[in-house]
Amino acid sequence: MVRLSAVEARVLGVLIEKEINTPEYYPLSLNATVNACNQKSSREPVMELAEADVRSALFELEQMGLVRTLAETRATKFEHRVRDVLNLRRDEVAVLCLLLLRGPQTAAELRARSERMYAFDDTAAVQSVLERMAAQTESGQDARPDARPAPHREPLTQLLERQPGAREARWMHLLCGPVDEGAAKLPAAAGDGPVEGLAQRVTALEELAQAAQERVQALEERMHAAEERLRTTEERLQALQGF
Repeated sequence: MVRLSAVEARVLGVLIEKEINTPEYYPLSLNATVNACNQKSSREPVMELAEADVRSALFELEQMGLVRTLAETRATKFEHRVRDVLNLRRDEVAVLCLLLLRGPQTAAELRARSERMYAFDDTAAVQSVLERMAAQTESGQDARPDARPAPHREPLTQLLERQPGAREARWMHLLCGPVDEGAAKLPAAAGDGPVEGLAQRVTALEELAQAAQERVQALEERMHAAEERLRTTEERLQALQGF
């Protein structure tokens, strides 16, 4: 049974997001994971996690089988194993990722924010995925005729009660355990009404800014690696000159 803390959920969501949106920078180093967890855009709530917090979360996720450490590269990197452990399809992974990173959302919000992860035909397609993930049973089977056998098929999503003044009810993931609907409530102005037009453009700009930040970070890491190689070369030359 998977039960994540808030920090573990953020770290897992980040690894899924980066694998899909920026595969050229994936798997992630510890530093890249910390930066992605603490970014200001596309996160609810915004967090300020220390490196120790993220390292501890990665360790716990690895113990659950949800994360794998890759140590054969120059720097230790991390990748998620959500598809294998939870037996998820691509559309389910995209929806779960957004719920991990941004909390309770309507089907319309999920569709607007998932464009870079998975191209849903319409909001009804997102609704179908959410309902399918909510209908999974504890026996290890779900209602899909094409479902693969899996040891873990507990419900992964839950429809929350519609908040006063809201036009749609929101969905939440269950990887952190049963949802406290009081704690999951958002201010009425935070997401009511259809998500389209301006909201979609803002989301697109946020994603572009995020991708730019990741490219800058990757360049910085390459620069540090080059500086380290240069320093090693200089030390070897000095050693040779001493003979």
